[in-house]
Amino acid sequence: MKKIFSIIALAAGMAGMSSCSDFLDQNSPSEMTGTAVYNNTYYTGLRVNKLYGALAQDRTYSQDIPIKWGTNSDCELVDGLGQNAYNQTHYRGVGNYNVNSGFSALNGSWTALYGIIEDANLNIEGIRNSPLMRSEGENKRAMRRYLGESLTLRAMVYFDMLRYWGDIPLNLTPAKHDLSNAYKPKTDRDIIMDTLMLNLEEAIELLPWAGDVSGYTTERMNKGYAHALLAQIALTRAGYAIREKAKDGYETADYTDAVYPTQRPGAAERKALYEKALKHLTAVITEGRHQLNPSFENEWYLLNQLQLDRTYKENLFEIPMGENATGELGYTVGVRMNQPTTLYGYGNSSGVLKVTAPLLYSYDENDTRRDVTASCMEIRQNSTTNLTEEQMLKNAPFGMYVGKWDPRKMSQKWLENNKAATGKHATGINVVKIRYSQVLLYYAEVMNELAGPDGSYTGDAGITARQALAMVHNRAFNNEHKADAQQYIDNIPANKDALFNAIVDENAWEFAGEGYRKFDLIRWNLLVAKIQESKETYMRQLQDGTYQETVYFNYKDEAKTQIDMSSVTWHGLPADKTPADYAGSADSFGKADPTSGNDTQVDTNLPSISSGLVGTDVTVKNRYLMPIGASTISASNGMLSNSYGYSN
Repeated sequence: MKKIFSIIALAAGMAGMSSCSDFLDQNSPSEMTGTAVYNNTYYTGLRVNKLYGALAQDRTYSQDIPIKWGTNSDCELVDGLGQNAYNQTHYRGVGNYNVNSGFSALNGSWTALYGIIEDANLNIEGIRNSPLMRSEGENKRAMRRYLGESLTLRAMVYFDMLRYWGDIPLNLTPAKHDLSNAYKPKTDRDIIMDTLMLNLEEAIELLPWAGDVSGYTTERMNKGYAHALLAQIALTRAGYAIREKAKDGYETADYTDAVYPTQRPGAAERKALYEKALKHLTAVITEGRHQLNPSFENEWYLLNQLQLDRTYKENLFEIPMGENATGELGYTVGVRMNQPTTLYGYGNSSGVLKVTAPLLYSYDENDTRRDVTASCMEIRQNSTTNLTEEQMLKNAPFGMYVGKWDPRKMSQKWLENNKAATGKHATGINVVKIRYSQVLLYYAEVMNELAGPDGSYTGDAGITARQALAMVHNRAFNNEHKADAQQYIDNIPANKDALFNAIVDENAWEFAGEGYRKFDLIRWNLLVAKIQESKETYMRQLQDGTYQETVYFNYKDEAKTQIDMSSVTWHGLPADKTPADYAGSADSFGKADPTSGNDTQVDTNLPSISSGLVGTDVTVKNRYLMPIGASTISASNGMLSNSYGYSN
């Protein structure tokens, strides 16, 4: 590894990228020394822009992290059922916990992420040593912001890496020319998280709130995101994790491996971490800079339109992408365009990430998040009528698309480019790292632990755990149903376990498809239990008649091209309706046969889901981590090896 001081384009063809931001301006004279770069705010800014540009690679945050590495949870599945689930050198094996170290994308992701860390290290060292940091005025203020951005971005990347791989090497200084610090062993992830939290404490003092400084939108690292990220790390630090060996003073879970225990810190340390998280969550809430968009659907419409939410700033930080250049959300995941159509142009490959029938049926019928989240149809071209149609998916209980990314909501510019496309067309939809609804649910979780559902606590934001949960839940309902939504909140018993279980449910309803839930279930030590519960729920609902053999629906238009999803009879025909009252029908989840012994859904797909993690014959209990790639290990000069039963 060597130092590279020149600013490079992210990838060939990126020069023409358009984005909601200006982060693609990454060019500077190629022969400039580090001293020259960091003695000038303009060139330092370009070095910081390079960090953001590197987040848009497929092996980082354009594809792998937001789409592939966040599966499987109980309600989010990688597109790998049956024999595909056992492919050890494919992302389908990753999602089903059957991967091995030979999968090349593991090396690609590891290398790209450490490349970002190296560039951040260069920035941090260069800025700290810059004479501009000892000056006064706007130059110093700009450099302080750049330092805060580099610290926060590095913390984000390290945190994501340890969630995928566990203990990893920690290097906070740039690579030396003699490679004396190039090869490092693993560092305990608790030490890494403690270090990241200290870095973020510093960054919070350096960063502005979104909107306070020109150009510092929610597409840049900002004070609100740094607060929330620190709280997220603190909660993860307090939670359960599979360990390479047991740690003294830690509590071991009931469901654990004999060799690689699942543990969490003791009660006193957890309390201190909850208090730390509370401090930073309270800072975000009481500042008022970030709020819930009153419309859940509108927040996703804005993302699809490539528009920042400048009113509510619900998304604390969005990784900026570039339409027609990078960004897989809406192409690799989202509402399916099964083929080129006259209305939308080139098709997409959105089947990589799916949601499930148990999730669909867990929503209240009046919860607006259901039809935004679970897309039970796909878009096709009717060869007879030459019309673009929406068609129901039929019996696909583990194959519904994630509707949050939807070509029907995308911008006119995207549509024009997609109609002209003859191959893969990047959407440019930003990747959201933390939403304000996460802040509120984290806050509800922490307050519940410290004060119970309805108590107060020193340093809180003036709302209880129950009230924070209500803000997220009630937002999902239109005005005519808000009283019923509040009644659900009021009916939660006034004990910690009951409110915690409600938070776990709300987490699924709010975030399904976004790749967050898996990591919350891990720290709660619920990942295995919830996946098993989802499988059992599917069988129970199939057998008790919850799932309909046929669903009926109406259309929004006379040509019968647009399905009215609010009319779908998921729970059977209303008492005053007959099939004749509906213009369309389709087979549904109830068509599966639980007794035949050869049903595709029951006997092939269901057993394969998360088969490397859930069951009585797994290699290592609770092994949710990925292995380090074989090429990475072979290039580590003997410093790295795999644990948890993975081969090198």
